[in-house]
Amino acid sequence: MTQSLVPFATTVKPRRRWRLHLAGLCIGLLAVGASHAESRMWMTVGERRMAVTLADTEAARAFAARLPMTLDMTDLNANEKKFDLAKELPANARRPGTIRNGDLMLYGTSTVVVFYLTFDSQYSYTRLGRVDDPAGLAQALGQGSVKVGFSRQ
Repeated sequence: MTQSLVPFATTVKPRRRWRLHLAGLCIGLLAVGASHAESRMWMTVGERRMAVTLADTEAARAFAARLPMTLDMTDLNANEKKFDLAKELPANARRPGTIRNGDLMLYGTSTVVVFYLTFDSQYSYTRLGRVDDPAGLAQALGQGSVKVGFSRQ
């Protein structure tokens, strides 16, 4: 007796095959949604709340594990806000070349930086994340020091 090597998809009735595809799609979307939620945090400046997508780095995971927190960030070079954490984060610095408006970075092992202008840089940073929609970020951060909240919800 020989077995037929007919693919599974052709042995399943069309209606059932459609249900299997739909179930697989739903499971896939749930998995993407869960991983997207895990890679998201929020940054609040005054009344403005912005979604931040976390980078896939050890430093970003360590930063997110400390949330919620509010940092009193000071202005530096009229293009970034910075805050020196009391406890270091794991760093794996790389030179990005171009810093983009909305980049959330770690300078050294303990300086959290939110960039609000795009420019070329020779410095090295560890990526923590990026503001999803940085339009108006410079205006929200303003001049001088500002309190910036970070949270998972």
